[in-house]
Amino acid sequence: MAQTKPPKRKLIGRDTNATRVIVSTLGVILGISGMNHGFFETLQGNTPTGELIIPAIGEAHRMWTYGSEDAFTLIPNFLLTGILAIAVSLFIIVWSVGFVQRKNGSLIFLLLFILLFLVGGGIAQIVFFTLAWAVSTRINKPLTWWRRVLPESVRRALAKLWLWSLVAAVLLFPIALVIAVVGFVPGVNDPKQVLMICWSFLGVGLGLLLLAFVAGFAHDIERQRVAHSG
Repeated sequence: MAQTKPPKRKLIGRDTNATRVIVSTLGVILGISGMNHGFFETLQGNTPTGELIIPAIGEAHRMWTYGSEDAFTLIPNFLLTGILAIAVSLFIIVWSVGFVQRKNGSLIFLLLFILLFLVGGGIAQIVFFTLAWAVSTRINKPLTWWRRVLPESVRRALAKLWLWSLVAAVLLFPIALVIAVVGFVPGVNDPKQVLMICWSFLGVGLGLLLLAFVAGFAHDIERQRVAHSG
């Protein structure tokens, strides 16, 4: 008799660890943002930074008034700062995709982002990588507190939203990053308005990301419930 092939599992389905996917995705985005800072820092060449708070984008490459992309660095050289920021960012991306769920994975995840901050990876990332680290500590955990806080009916509704809210946040963050660098918004000429729009994209993205975190927990609680009942 011909053997029937088992059905293929969907890449994103009920058995997906939503918390891990969300953390990994955010880690990749923040890694790309760190590389962006590092790239512009290297363009400033083998020159001294002069201070701890530096403009990642120097005057020669700045595209608008508020496009300096400030960063903090302990390295007193733009070129070396940029190279280190790019290298650490690449390591963060690899770690986020393949290792953040492992033992001590969240701790190393946090340490890498602290290192990125110290070598010119950007200041605004602090809020996002702190949240990402906090959520990463819940990967493969029973989520007992969230079980108590979220009623079953609410969990089931939220569980359906984690992927959509994550996708929406992922779309908004790169838009904000591009605006921050180039300072261009169609039909808007006032730099202050452009800056406000950029921060608005980041704010909405952060709100959607928070929703994705909670919805991801709800999804994983339901996933664990089904696995235990089966």
